[in-house]
Amino acid sequence: MEKQDINRRDFLKLSLVGGGAVAGLQLASRSTATAGSVHAGKHSWAMVIDQAKCTGCEQCTLTCQAHNDIHPDITWNKVRQTGNIGDQEVYLPTPCMHCEIAPCVDVCPVGASYYRDDGIVMMDYDRCIGCRYCQVACPYGARSFNWETFTGENPAVPDWGDPDIERRPRGVVEKCSFCYQHIDRGLAEGLTPGVDREATPACVQACPTGARLFGDLNDPGSPVSQALSDNPSFRLREELGMGPRVYYLPPSGQTKEAGA
Repeated sequence: MEKQDINRRDFLKLSLVGGGAVAGLQLASRSTATAGSVHAGKHSWAMVIDQAKCTGCEQCTLTCQAHNDIHPDITWNKVRQTGNIGDQEVYLPTPCMHCEIAPCVDVCPVGASYYRDDGIVMMDYDRCIGCRYCQVACPYGARSFNWETFTGENPAVPDWGDPDIERRPRGVVEKCSFCYQHIDRGLAEGLTPGVDREATPACVQACPTGARLFGDLNDPGSPVSQALSDNPSFRLREELGMGPRVYYLPPSGQTKEAGA
């Protein structure tokens, strides 16, 4: 038999398949009061999506593809048509929900999925071994597996923006990160995410109808705090107790503008 080299990721993957599969089932036996799942950082970032304003144009998706240099077969920011209310088509955009108690973090056996102090659920692609437990655990379908090395041109570049981060390697799970690179760079420059474009997630910047808002839930004057204070809202699968940080303003009724 020809000798084959097994790198660290492949070794860990084989080990987990053989003896560690039980780690992927830990979520079912843990309570929602998981230690370390409550974040008390200076900021608490969240997104609000107004379904009354979303037209399904997918400019948010294309801009996300460009800024995060995503393979054309992978979508971090899905937009689905869910029906009609009268003559209005209703759309449901679904990025990563950045849950307060995220099942993807709970099931990851190597700590590749983790929380930042500001509540953003991040991926450490150097640690990820491709077991895909997190992908199975996510009830929103927000994660995608990178099956191949992305070496070609990105069709969304440069028309919809230029890449801000490096491409992910083959064999890892990837997802929306609330464009943390914009947030961190903006804060370092004294900008306010959700107010200053350069410090705000790409999808929010790109929306031509203002259907997306971003900001700090810890700041009562932020766009998201004002929108949630002034309008009825809901979160997807809220009954699961995971505390998603993406809120929706329902399509029926008149939405009050933030700050109005």
